[in-house]
Formats: sequence, C-alpha cells, structure tokens
Amino acid sequence: MLSALIEPGRLALLYLGFIVVAATISVGWFGSRHEPKHHWLVPFFEWFGELGMFCARVARAIVTPPYEFGELLRQMDNIGSKSLPLVAMAGAATGVVMCLQTHDSLTRFGAKGMLSTVIVFSLIRETGPIITGLIVSGRVGAGIGAELGSMKVTEQIDAMEASAVDPYKFLAATRILACILMLPLLTLAADFFGIIMGWVASTLTDPISLRLFIRNGFKQVTFHDFLPPTIKTAIFGMIIGVVACFQGMRTRGGTEGVGRSATSSVVLSSLFLILADVLLVRFILVFFP
Repeated sequence: MLSALIEPGRLALLYLGFIVVAATISVGWFGSRHEPKHHWLVPFFEWFGELGMFCARVARAIVTPPYEFGELLRQMDNIGSKSLPLVAMAGAATGVVMCLQTHDSLTRFGAKGMLSTVIVFSLIRETGPIITGLIVSGRVGAGIGAELGSMKVTEQIDAMEASAVDPYKFLAATRILACILMLPLLTLAADFFGIIMGWVASTLTDPISLRLFIRNGFKQVTFHDFLPPTIKTAIFGMIIGVVACFQGMRTRGGTEGVGRSATSSVVLSSLFLILADVLLVRFILVFFP
C-alpha cells in the first residue's frame, strides 16, 4: 500500500512546488506596497506561521462554549442556499459538455451504450466535487475575504474584541463550519443536475428513457464510488473557509487592501484546493479501491 503512494507522491510534490511558488507570489503581490521589501522566503514563512496560529485559535474557539448556532445557521444559508443556483448551473453545463464530448468518441469505438456510465462515474467521482469546490471558492471565498476585510479596516473587529466578543468564534469559526457542512450538499446538487442534463443532451440525439439512463449509469456504482469523493468536499470547504477568513482578518491598507484580500482569498483557496484534490484522490484510490 505504501509503494502505491510513492510514485503519485512525486506528482504531488510537483504540484506542491507549483503551489508554493504561486502562494509566495500571491503573498508578495497582495502585500502592502509601502512595506519594506524582504527576501521572498520571509513573507512565505511568515504567512504560513500566521496561518498556523490562526487555525489554532479557530480550533479552540470551535470547541469552547458558548456556541454561535444562530450565526452558524445564517452562514449556512448564505453559503449553501445562495450558492445553489450557481452550482446547479455549473453542474448542468458540465453534464451537457461531457455528453457532447464523449458521445462521438464512444460511438467511434463502439461503446455508445457506456455513455450513461461514463457521465455518472465522471461526475460523482471527480468532476462534480472539483467543479463545486472551484465555484464555491470563487463566490464564497471572495465574499468572505471582502466582508471580513472591510470589517478589519473599519475597526469593527477591534470593536468586537473590546466588547468581549471573540471574533474568531463569531466570524471565523461559523463561516468555516458552514463551508465544511455545505460543500458536500452542494456537490450532491451538482451531481444531480449534471446527470439530469447529461440525460437531456443524450436523449436529443439518441432517445432513451430517464429510468434506463439512470439504471445503466448506476449499475456498477457502489458506496465506495460515491461516498469518499462526496465527503472529501468537506475538506475543500475547510480549505476555502480557513483561507478566506484568514486573508480577510489580516487585511490592512484601507479599501485597496480589501480588494487584495478578496482576490488573494480566491487565488490561494483554489490553489490549495487543487493540491488537496491530488492527495485525496490518491488516498481514496488506495484505501477505497
């Protein structure tokens, strides 16, 4: 089992090198222009050090009462239900594109009957989770980064601390938990609309009933094919929430800094999401064959 992880681990290291360079450039670009310039390794390690301390404070805030259930429900509605139309449209478009792209190829090799299986397996195992993660990182990551960034530069977060309200509990922990809880549900929605629209695109060329399409598509699907890829999106949600909240709460530089925080939240969360997907896919293949 360990030998199966070694060779893909090299690929993961290549991705990690790319992520490190991109993250370093992002941190440098999105820093204040008035700060003195240092060697590029200095802001890189400072960023990861501050991120580690931020995660520790958020983890302590999550497990320490009192709990902000009302704010958590509000953030779940904001992140989940308000992202549903965009995720549904992305999933539907993905299903149509997959059907159009694979139909001719499968027909050329005499495997047209496998079209529904290819669409279902591709969506539930990889395409649905990664598309959902990237869509949410664009919408939610930018929103959280801009919202918390504006609160930081207008000293609202400092006012909360002066009023004995823990901003890590009320602002960061609730948003991170909401992202973790909502990403798997949004992934299910993306899979559903992708399969339905894949059937619609398929039946326009070769009429087939929805019942037969679903039965053929899910004939070989097991819980090992469905549950791990869906649950891994909870890790995607954690990455999006942590990066966006961290970038927002360390904003400085006025309104210009708010824009930089929103942009860096999307860039960094998308990059770390892709790296996490590389590692999680291999983990799933090894432990859930």
